[in-house]
Amino acid sequence: MREIPGPPHQADSGRDAIAAAGGLHTYQLHLHEQYGPVVRFQLPGTRTAVSVADPVLLEATAAVNERPDKPFEFLAPLCEAGNLQTLPADEHRPLRRALLSVLAGRPSHEAHFPEFAALATDLADRWAARATGGPVDLQHDLSELSLRMICHYALGGGIDDPAHVVDAFETVLTVYLGRADAHGDGQARAGRELAYLREVVDGVLATGGSDLVSALVKADMSAARVRDTVLMIMMAAHHTTGVAVSWTLHLLTRHPEEAARVVEELDEVLGTRPAPTYADLRRLPRLEMALKEAMRLYPPGPYGARETTEDLTLGAYHIPAGTTIFYPFWAVHLNPSYWRDPHAFVPDRFTAEEQAKRPRFAYIPFGLGPRSCEGAGLAMVEAELVLAVLLKRFRFEPVADHPVVPVERFVLWAEHDIRMRLSARDAAEPGRS
Repeated sequence: MREIPGPPHQADSGRDAIAAAGGLHTYQLHLHEQYGPVVRFQLPGTRTAVSVADPVLLEATAAVNERPDKPFEFLAPLCEAGNLQTLPADEHRPLRRALLSVLAGRPSHEAHFPEFAALATDLADRWAARATGGPVDLQHDLSELSLRMICHYALGGGIDDPAHVVDAFETVLTVYLGRADAHGDGQARAGRELAYLREVVDGVLATGGSDLVSALVKADMSAARVRDTVLMIMMAAHHTTGVAVSWTLHLLTRHPEEAARVVEELDEVLGTRPAPTYADLRRLPRLEMALKEAMRLYPPGPYGARETTEDLTLGAYHIPAGTTIFYPFWAVHLNPSYWRDPHAFVPDRFTAEEQAKRPRFAYIPFGLGPRSCEGAGLAMVEAELVLAVLLKRFRFEPVADHPVVPVERFVLWAEHDIRMRLSARDAAEPGRS
């Protein structure tokens, strides 16, 4: 067996190197560029960490169902009944079954689709009604929309102030991720916002009528774990979907030829209708391919992690039990062995023919194995619908001199949001976006 390559030992367990790179996901990119598809590195709080960016080698880890504590400890303050991200496998399995029973059902997606379409159309109406014609902040507004959708879908109703909820999640995560003052005023503000989020969840739970809550109760979850689960779903669902749509619009505005192909498809399928039906989504392959390619280049969740419970062999490397295995989604998606010209925006990578040529784990925006995202199918339905409504209605133009810089939050966020100017599309000009 070969020794796993990696950087020299560092006295600070790699803290300065991670900080200098701008976060763990960017650090992993640098490591794989320098050392190859399997890299040994130091991570504060772990004994051994190995990052794997080769989709074929990831096959050997797909069944692992334990997570290490350290990479997810920033989420612990949000949970009162144990950090949901690091629950032992025997506790995680019934929770996953309950979540999948609600979030993964296509009939349920179709039943809620008209409600989703109404919420997306409402946002488009509000954008169109802005008298000043000023730019919109895509990530903030689309995260708010995604929050409304998940509350209606899984929690039985809406919330009074979704904008405040979005801001509260950002404050809490920024402080607990260590990117803001974690002491004094910063810590106090994060505590207040977390208390506010829990009050919101309690209000949603009090309304009753939620399929998700019923499934969790049926699975014998405690009241505290039910509340923790609802809070985490609200956080994860609104961040990931809103961010994915934002990055897709960002890329389409910079590739007008691809945008024109998507809009032409929308005009052909929808005609004069402002929103698709659930059945229409299958008739919008160019839209789906653009979304998938955007999530390849900007995966909403930048990494996953597992902890081995037994020895593994990854190619020429021996991985002992107790090793933290990292799934660097960004590095996997940019691996030049499987993606030609990996930094280019090429939606045609996701034709059926092209997808069949790649290993199944070459594209993993929602993770893999028994800890993959339970809401992946729902997220795709929501994102495709929102993109269809917005691209049918508006032309998007980036705000000049506004930097768009990806940074690590809970998701791969743009540091100062993604700002766009909008104008109404002329239906007589097909293909223009």
